[in-house]
Amino acid sequence: MPGTLKPTKSIEIKELLHIADRTIQLEKGQYLFQEGQNAGEMFLILSGKVQISKLSPEGRELSLRICSENEICGELTLFTQSPKYLLSALMLEDGEIAVVKKEMIEKKLFQDSALAFEFIKWLSDHLRKTQMKFRDLILYGKKGALYSTLIRMTNSYGVNRNDGILINLPLTNQELANFCGTTRESINHLLKELKEEGIISIEKKKITVHDLPFLKQQIGCENCPAIFCSIE
Repeated sequence: MPGTLKPTKSIEIKELLHIADRTIQLEKGQYLFQEGQNAGEMFLILSGKVQISKLSPEGRELSLRICSENEICGELTLFTQSPKYLLSALMLEDGEIAVVKKEMIEKKLFQDSALAFEFIKWLSDHLRKTQMKFRDLILYGKKGALYSTLIRMTNSYGVNRNDGILINLPLTNQELANFCGTTRESINHLLKELKEEGIISIEKKKITVHDLPFLKQQIGCENCPAIFCSIE
């Protein structure tokens, strides 16, 4: 299987594939699972992209991360009684997903201490990334959430160009708003300001960041390793 598992390259994905129950094909716009559903399975992404999100009590969507090829989702249900999915997983592209029963993964983790250690490390890394994202949202508000999201996206999907860093992922303003936990109207206004100041430009729904140091300075960026400062 091509590619590597980005969040924790030492997890042996092939070992998890050996215990996969089946593979499924899903189309863009379909949900792999939704918040509140009974959870008995975990998922390995073989192709495509999956957006992981959470709904607020008011019904506002907060996108937490994007999972790509060879990554895992649905992991928060492990080692819990009568589990339900705490988040939702929406297909951003057509893709193929390997489905692994929850009890099979739990059994494998009990049997393989090295795999269990790497899995715990992977969960810890995800927790740290989520905490950092909420820190930016709480301390710096809508503007900080947008700047933080753009920085993370340059780490995950950035392509260096002469004039800056192209975020090679098409995004609507609503999708960007979901990552920031705010409204599309707020994002429209903030993006307009950044464009007028020459900090970014947008072409065909793809953003180029021309002044990354400006964004980092505005939120007191600590220049954490890209593994923690990413959208994946």
